[in-house]
Amino acid sequence: MGKSDLPLIDNWKTYRLSFQKQAEEIVADLSTEEKISLMSGRLTREEIRSQILNKKKKHYNETPYWAGGVARKNVMPILFVDGSRGVVCQRGVYTAFPAEILRGATFDRNLETEIGVAIAEEVIHAGGNLFGGVCVNLPYNPGWGRMQECYGEDSYLLGEMGSALIRGVQSRGVIACVKHYAFNSMENNRLNVNITCDRRTEQEVFLPHFKKCVDAGAGAVMTAYNSYQGEMCGQNRYLIRDVLKGEWGFDGFVMSDFTWGINDTVKAVRAGMDVEMPHTYCYGEALSRAVVQGTVEESLIDEAAVRLVRTLLAHGEYIQKVRPQVKKNETANRKEHIRLALQAAREGITLLENRNGTLPLKCVGKGRKIALLGLLAEEDNLGDRGSSCTYPPYVVHCFEAIWKELTGAELIIYSGENKSHCRRLAREADAVIIVAGNSYRNEGEHIKADETVPKKDTYGGDRIGGLSLPEEQLAMLDAVAEVRRDAVLVLTGGGPIVVESVREKVGAILMQFYPGMEGATALAEILFGRLSPSGRLPFAVPKSDGDEARVDWMADEQTYGRYHGYTLLEHNKVEPTYPFGYGLSYTSFSYFDLRCFIDGGALHVAVTVQNTGSMEADTSVLLFVGAPGVLADREERLLKGFARIHLKERETKTVTMECPLEELKYFDEARGEMVLEPGIYRIFVEDLQDTIPIS
Repeated sequence: MGKSDLPLIDNWKTYRLSFQKQAEEIVADLSTEEKISLMSGRLTREEIRSQILNKKKKHYNETPYWAGGVARKNVMPILFVDGSRGVVCQRGVYTAFPAEILRGATFDRNLETEIGVAIAEEVIHAGGNLFGGVCVNLPYNPGWGRMQECYGEDSYLLGEMGSALIRGVQSRGVIACVKHYAFNSMENNRLNVNITCDRRTEQEVFLPHFKKCVDAGAGAVMTAYNSYQGEMCGQNRYLIRDVLKGEWGFDGFVMSDFTWGINDTVKAVRAGMDVEMPHTYCYGEALSRAVVQGTVEESLIDEAAVRLVRTLLAHGEYIQKVRPQVKKNETANRKEHIRLALQAAREGITLLENRNGTLPLKCVGKGRKIALLGLLAEEDNLGDRGSSCTYPPYVVHCFEAIWKELTGAELIIYSGENKSHCRRLAREADAVIIVAGNSYRNEGEHIKADETVPKKDTYGGDRIGGLSLPEEQLAMLDAVAEVRRDAVLVLTGGGPIVVESVREKVGAILMQFYPGMEGATALAEILFGRLSPSGRLPFAVPKSDGDEARVDWMADEQTYGRYHGYTLLEHNKVEPTYPFGYGLSYTSFSYFDLRCFIDGGALHVAVTVQNTGSMEADTSVLLFVGAPGVLADREERLLKGFARIHLKERETKTVTMECPLEELKYFDEARGEMVLEPGIYRIFVEDLQDTIPIS
């Protein structure tokens, strides 16, 4: 990834607003039809459908989707590129990074920013200028099919990692689009469900991470399909005009989610929807008629047009400067992007169990035998095959990566259907590796009702069957456990997988999430001890589905409470199988000398960490804060800081973390504002605790 010789934009909002006068002059010289064309996608549903279904097997977003633009004024159109784990355009070209949920497990802001730079360079190569893959939705229940597309279940983590991605993407001028604003945490009935919650829950739980991304300078925001408090998010005046553009001062433009994101022309424009994507049903001619009939004021059209023009001018100018360098360094960049994908997998794969030192495996020499079981060991399992689906030049399979690590040992691969054969292989092998979990077949954005029967209709991919492993995989695990209990279970999936019933039947459990095109390489390095696992769970794993927040995945009405995930478990005094932030290592770390103080409107925390083992490794230091909870009901503790470090054997480092006091406030519904509660706050770092008074 070549270093840019261009000065970086420290504040994209300020930079974009510097184009205000030029944008106003351009818009003043446009006809009403031209201004409305700026607000309108250029595709039809039929064109999108034919692109997906034609005989050449082109896929969704094969090329950037166009919207707006005014050629005679040199205002480039929006050139939309989707994704969350990389650029979705053109098969066999672009990097498939691990899913965001694994990248959340890295707790590595710097790496996420580097990934953002890489994605932006590939967006430019694809001919785009906007990346629609900064997904920061908070999963109210981890059964949400698209949890894999976000960084975890914690608002602070979502905001920090989303902001890091934005900084990387926009360092190359590409517009970073944050989605799906807001309360999007159901898939099956996403087009119909109306979400409600109290104002405090809204302000403290579901909106802060979006605000943090706006504060980081995001140039675009995509609204959600669902409704909030009785109105579609795409035409919800409170969410768009009052909160996003009003309270938060968002200067970029707002786009609808695709095809069904808005359904009322007048409501959408008055709410502040700037552009309908990727076609023109409510805008285009319908919007022109509304202006002529006087149901939409032309001043609203001018407002949206200026937002669009100034954003496109600012980012377009910067991209034009970056493009020659990106093109010149394309080969070197692509190699670096693949290295980043591998590094993310190395940092995010998480060790959950390791009884009796099962891992790392040492049976790699001649005469040894390893059995690799499970259908998922032989598949390209990059995750969801909806709008985030990537098509990389290759994918390293699990069996390929393991085979490369062996020095003469025999590798036997079996899908696992016949249980007696599983028992026989397990009995004969020196080590057994079982790959189990989920794939695009049972979680994601779109899942066919029956893959054996061609159908046009699809339904959303929420995990309606629960969070446990599929029955056939449980049967395979049971068969192996009958003859040995030291198998290594490798879990793949986009969220928590309940393993309470199987954890004692295996020797080790690794969570590899959806690890990207090079993920199997990282997995093999960890399995055989070339690398210590260092990921930490970005969610809690419950002992049973019933411990999570209740959701009816087909409901038309759903209320979200303030407690979910690890905060709900702690509030209800329910012990999880694995808590939020959990992750084992092949080495050991000691934490001591915890210190905290208040200065400059922020809580400062320092802790000393020593690698007390015999293997160099990374670890992430997590800071949790518990508020007094006297004036209002508060969570037991919330994540409020993290830092990733690398330590050699016996090395010691002091880690410092800073948490603005703004992060510790709660929403006082009577006063209608965020308030800092005075009192004694509890500080948690690993097994260390301290208290500090804050007034």
